[in-house]
Amino acid sequence: MGRIFGAHGIQGWVKLKTFTGDPASLDEYAEWIVKTPQGWRYMALEEFAVRPNGTAAKLQGCEDRTAAERLRGAEVAIPREALGDAEEGSMYRVDLIGLEVVDESGAAMGKVESFFETGDTSVMVVRGGRERMIPFVDEYVKAVDREAGRITVAWGKDYDA
Repeated sequence: MGRIFGAHGIQGWVKLKTFTGDPASLDEYAEWIVKTPQGWRYMALEEFAVRPNGTAAKLQGCEDRTAAERLRGAEVAIPREALGDAEEGSMYRVDLIGLEVVDESGAAMGKVESFFETGDTSVMVVRGGRERMIPFVDEYVKAVDREAGRITVAWGKDYDA
């Protein structure tokens, strides 16, 4: 859902880079999951603000600037069950993690390991015999069949060179 990129003020607020269409929607979730160097941990959301200079949040247990700075670079997620069902014609990336990826001939390429953002484009990280980074756009992603656990992509062998 986002990444913490620094502290905001001296009272433990963190600044966020959000990966959602509507940053204000993160305020709807009372509990966040934050990936710290020690692993993922649940943190209650105490306060939230979308400001002209960015999005900021106050998380329980983060009481001062030093604590906020320790969270710099941490990924932010929310519990999957809090998302509910995706709207018709859309999907959550988390539901695609672990799906098999095949090319248009049906040859296995690996499984979806993660996603990352590059500006306006999401990139799917596929790990099989090697790691591939495939833009998650219609030009390359031809079909997503969650029931079959498969994503079909138009990815030529020459793209891997």
